[in-house]
Amino acid sequence: MKLGLYLYQGRHDSLTGVCSRLTALACGAMCLFASILSGAIDYPVKPVRFVVAYPAGAHADQVARLIGQKLTESLGRQFVVDNKGGAGGIIAEEIASRAAPDGYTILLVSISHVVNPIMIEKLSYRSMKDLIPVSLAVSVPNVLLVNNAVNVKSVPELIALAKAKPGELSFASSQGTSLYLAGELFKSMAGVNLLRVTYKSGGQAYPDIEAGRVNMAFSVITGALTSIKGGRTRILAVTSARRSPVAPELPAIAEFVPGYELTGWQGILAPAGTPREIVVKLSTEISRIMRMPDIRERLISSGADPVGTTPEQFGAFRQAEFEKFSKLLPKAGISAEY
Repeated sequence: MKLGLYLYQGRHDSLTGVCSRLTALACGAMCLFASILSGAIDYPVKPVRFVVAYPAGAHADQVARLIGQKLTESLGRQFVVDNKGGAGGIIAEEIASRAAPDGYTILLVSISHVVNPIMIEKLSYRSMKDLIPVSLAVSVPNVLLVNNAVNVKSVPELIALAKAKPGELSFASSQGTSLYLAGELFKSMAGVNLLRVTYKSGGQAYPDIEAGRVNMAFSVITGALTSIKGGRTRILAVTSARRSPVAPELPAIAEFVPGYELTGWQGILAPAGTPREIVVKLSTEISRIMRMPDIRERLISSGADPVGTTPEQFGAFRQAEFEKFSKLLPKAGISAEY
């Protein structure tokens, strides 16, 4: 009897200990969840490196600096923009993918993030696994811009001229961006042969377009609107599937080339393994920033449509973009030429 009692007592004590540990774990989880919801997590406690996959002055850089400034103000620690342009965003993504997953390195990327792993077989990192979504920041409509010396006033006229002079018309492009993809997709779907001239950023191409050294470009809409004020260029159409509210008088290329669509975007990623509570805190803060009237006004005036999402929403969007371009790019014969 004593032996049975001891065994029972030992089992009882063991079960009590397990239950106590489970209760403690549950309490800990509840406290963690509460801290996430309240934003009470002690982060950041030091400056955060904000890597940008494009050079200073590029549109993505402007967006990152607006976000970084507001994050600095609201979270009380400096978010330091670190421009690592080159190779269509690959350099910046390599840096961020190898960084410690502690919340003190985040990354702003564009559409090239989902395109690079499709077009480049051997990347040194796994684009869709080594970098996790935080928030989709903005979407960016683009336009087709031509120098006035190019004697066309519509997309059909441009296509006709390009077919009459194969390989003679040139278009400016920035590496690994939606502007590059927009041009290559236009070539493929319109059945024209255009000469691509590469620049580090879209903004660097405007002087050559205005001077007539390059015939045309696919450009962020506000940069193009600024360019046409000089009277040397004109906008023919937008690259979105439908007309843009920014300039509703402009037709969509899809009105003349059925199925054509290429809209840019910029989003925030973090190294895989970054604590969930930090990712949620950043996502929540970025979404709040995207709703601020002054930020919305500045972003819209720069040609960007503020978005702001949860990590899950951005993850679903990123996967959909990857799947879309996985089908589209090989079919269009578009390759990486960084």
